[in-house]
Amino acid sequence: MLPPTSPTEPSPFFSEQLAARTASLAADADRLEPPFTGADALLRRDLDAAVAELAPSLRDLAVALHGDPETAFEEKRAAQRLADLIAADGLDAQVGVFGRETGVAAEFTAGTGGHTVAVLAEYDALPDLGHACGHNIIAATGVGAFLALHRLTQRHPDAFCGRVRFLGTPGEEGHSGKEYMAREGAFDGVDAALMLHPYGYDAADQVWLGRRTLTITFTGRAAHASSEPFMGRNALDAATLFYTGIGLLRQQMIPVDRVHAVISEGGTRASIIPERAVVQAYVRSKYPQTLVDLSQRVDDLAHGAALMAGVGVEVVWDQHPASLPVRTNDPLTRRWALAQAERGRRALPRGVVSETIAASTDFGNVSVRVPGIHPLLRIAPEGTALHTREFAEAAASEFALSGIADGAYGLAATAMDFLSDDALADAVAADFAAAGGVLDVAHLFDA
Repeated sequence: MLPPTSPTEPSPFFSEQLAARTASLAADADRLEPPFTGADALLRRDLDAAVAELAPSLRDLAVALHGDPETAFEEKRAAQRLADLIAADGLDAQVGVFGRETGVAAEFTAGTGGHTVAVLAEYDALPDLGHACGHNIIAATGVGAFLALHRLTQRHPDAFCGRVRFLGTPGEEGHSGKEYMAREGAFDGVDAALMLHPYGYDAADQVWLGRRTLTITFTGRAAHASSEPFMGRNALDAATLFYTGIGLLRQQMIPVDRVHAVISEGGTRASIIPERAVVQAYVRSKYPQTLVDLSQRVDDLAHGAALMAGVGVEVVWDQHPASLPVRTNDPLTRRWALAQAERGRRALPRGVVSETIAASTDFGNVSVRVPGIHPLLRIAPEGTALHTREFAEAAASEFALSGIADGAYGLAATAMDFLSDDALADAVAADFAAAGGVLDVAHLFDA
């Protein structure tokens, strides 16, 4: 048989089996019933009305962001659009906050005392693919939830006591905007943090892996590959050994963990022993502790490959801070599920959507500092993968745009419940403490 002239088609069988399994589990999954009172029915009705008033502006925002994508930390027009929409509601919104030029912040206080809840939004896009992760929808739902709560307090000054903070967090794609902002105090005094992510399923909870990045530079000695190869030290050999080592390491990795890499430099001419090779890699794991362990194994691979090839090596971890796995707060998750049920959506519990398709987000860094949720809002056909042209198209579809109100209501209702119900707030804090409390993110990977 002659070799193919184009890539072979991957078999869809496994993906089809995952979809079938998800559908089967969803049919039998328990509904996430919240045990706490939350806000009363009158407030929920008026919150729904506030979201409905905002819906046209939120749609316009999502469409504008989708049509004008800006990549990580370059979201100047996007940040200003968010700030302008907030300002139109009579609130002061600042651009360029917590150490990020394209960060956005606004807040208001209702009543006296109480807790503080932060509602987050992302708005960066992917190079070439635009909003193929649906951050235009994240931005619209986050702003919508914040403004709906503000409008509610204008009608009901005693709706709840507490502070609501809006945080526009840039640079999630391949970066860690939230971690940078956290180190500058963005989450100081915050008792809970909420945001959602678009997806091909409605899910209250889903696995999000921690992610680290590294750049490995191997340095050897150049030599003529024919006349004096023995005088060279081949940096590409080391890169190849490292890449092969990743493949062997996968035999011992936790099933959901991932390591993937590219050799971005590997020599200039076939007749010259390469004196420089560069590998870019991602390391992902399900728990902070296992991410630490897997990182050390990968670091050992790099040094071992250099030793075998007789070359020098420099390993640089995390050009931007690592993203940690998301720790989901159960009491808040149950309130989200209730709010989505009020909108006619069923938010699936963890374990229904397979963790095999888990990705990463810097919201994990927030969730180990304060209690938080990062649920999924369906805007695309089931199984549509993130970071694809298909998902980019879905993020501007009528189905996605009409879902913005559902997401904004869900976030706002969850925040309102938290601020209205002291027993719920206590349970949120207890759940966070039982899961390990605050992690020292900045020093987690110190050797």
